[in-house]
Amino acid sequence: MIEFARQALGLSESVPIEIAPLAGRGSDRSFFRLTWSHAGSAILVHYDPHRIENTYYGDLTIFLDAIHVPVPRLIGHDRMRCLMLMEDLGDTDLWALKSAPWETRRDLYRKTLTTVHRLHSFPERDFPAEQVKLMEGFGPNLYQWERQYFIDHFVGGVCGISLGSSHRQELEGELAALAERLAETGRSLVHRDLQSQNVMIRKGEPFLIDFQGMRFGSPFYDLGSLLCDPYVAFLEDERDELLSFCYGFWKEKLDWTVFRNCFWEASVQRLMQALGAYGFLGREKGLKSFLHHIPAGLRNLLDAVSRTTSLPRLRELLDGCGNAIQDSKIKL
Repeated sequence: MIEFARQALGLSESVPIEIAPLAGRGSDRSFFRLTWSHAGSAILVHYDPHRIENTYYGDLTIFLDAIHVPVPRLIGHDRMRCLMLMEDLGDTDLWALKSAPWETRRDLYRKTLTTVHRLHSFPERDFPAEQVKLMEGFGPNLYQWERQYFIDHFVGGVCGISLGSSHRQELEGELAALAERLAETGRSLVHRDLQSQNVMIRKGEPFLIDFQGMRFGSPFYDLGSLLCDPYVAFLEDERDELLSFCYGFWKEKLDWTVFRNCFWEASVQRLMQALGAYGFLGREKGLKSFLHHIPAGLRNLLDAVSRTTSLPRLRELLDGCGNAIQDSKIKL
């Protein structure tokens, strides 16, 4: 790995390079910080190509940079050895600033929402599909996979709840209808995991990372990911302030009431996926830290469901999940 880094950086053998592992991110990738000389540093990534989206990251980085969406610069990429060398943006992300004064956080989130709007505004007809690969876009299959992921790994795996055939059928009908409504909210490039740990902050400006799962889908999915993020807490008026700011990009297209409903329904879909992921990563992959985010994720999901009138079966199920999590037998 060091040999690859030297070649990509143009450093001679006489320059000592130190390598330090960084915490994993649950995506079958290993991260290392390389340092040399006085202030030189870069991030070395080794990825598992069997997780196909990992192989898309390099080309997506180049594409996003070309359309002026701020991302870390790709310094070098060895596809055969599954190695990438990336610009080092430091250690500060939106999550690290979760306790900062609201005035500071508000400005950074507004900048992030502006960046995300630039991504969402890119015309699908102009996407260079022959050069840049994407994961399958949101549609009936992916929405169904997400809700099954939620049922298998959170409802069953974490909460120990087994759904009867009648309840399962009613819930499936309700959530399939939700997916149909989301499919009608527009189609754009979406990050797919737009949460606070995937927005780095350098010199007061946001940079997107971990976008290997990018695809076409509802832009509201990204908005729900960011503004209903279980990793950070918002007061209700803080979230409303950011949602109102975001509506400024949409007011020519949608009525405010419709916009809010789209946001909350997409947030429900996203939070189901997140809770399924926390259960899978925590229980199946041994990444126990993800289990600690389940209470906040469930609270946010209950809140999002309460803002809609179309999901009574899901609300009933979530009440049962909340009771199960309060059981002392479940250790999070």
